[in-house]
Amino acid sequence: TTHFGFRTVPEDVKESLVGGVFSNVADKYDVMNDVMSGGVHRLWKDYFVRALAPGPDMQLLDVAGGTGDIAFRFLDHVKAAYGANHAANVTVVDINPDMLKVGMQRAEKLGYMQTGRITFQEGNAEHLSSIPDASVDAFTIAFGIRNCTHVDAVVREAYRVLKTGGRFLCLEFGSVQNPILQSMYDTYSFQVIRTLGGLIANDRDSYQYLVQSIRRFPPQPAFVRMIRDAGFWLPGKGWEDLTFGIAAVHSGW
Repeated sequence: TTHFGFRTVPEDVKESLVGGVFSNVADKYDVMNDVMSGGVHRLWKDYFVRALAPGPDMQLLDVAGGTGDIAFRFLDHVKAAYGANHAANVTVVDINPDMLKVGMQRAEKLGYMQTGRITFQEGNAEHLSSIPDASVDAFTIAFGIRNCTHVDAVVREAYRVLKTGGRFLCLEFGSVQNPILQSMYDTYSFQVIRTLGGLIANDRDSYQYLVQSIRRFPPQPAFVRMIRDAGFWLPGKGWEDLTFGIAAVHSGW
């Protein structure tokens, strides 16, 4: 068995349950993230891409990134740093076709598809069968890994597809250590977010799962051990807290 929020479910059921949540929220994904983070997710994602420090010819694999939030920031960053004639590109893989549909529509509308530097694929983060060994320079996953059934399998797949010296970078909600802040954060999460999810998206249950999934994800030190066990070298302690640990950037080579 495994967990789906605070529920215990069979492992072979979780994937479809998570899929239902993200199909429900796909059209309101930006609103969902604004509700979950008070709008701060936009700053976290900007910082995440700056931390990646993309080069002019980086081949990026962005996993669970269906709506394009990280991919678009990556392409914008490279263009701003190196001009329009760079050779960088990004492949976005997501298990959810509804999320991919939103991302492709956004990419078309915003002009990214016309550049030929972004592609979208449906795929499972735990089994990236379409991605060859040692084929990408960087692997990013932002606010997606906690929804996977086997988090350790995702990290191992990242290690497999990265070239020697390639970069693993994960942005995920974390554990707040300050007890006063933790109490305030819990109140916001379990009372305000669920209520807003019902009011804004008419989907209280999906938001309840998303909050619970954050609490069930391993705290930063435990996730770091998982990354190290997959074979990665970790700089320093292996992660950097954002906004008092509400989110964290995990890094490995």
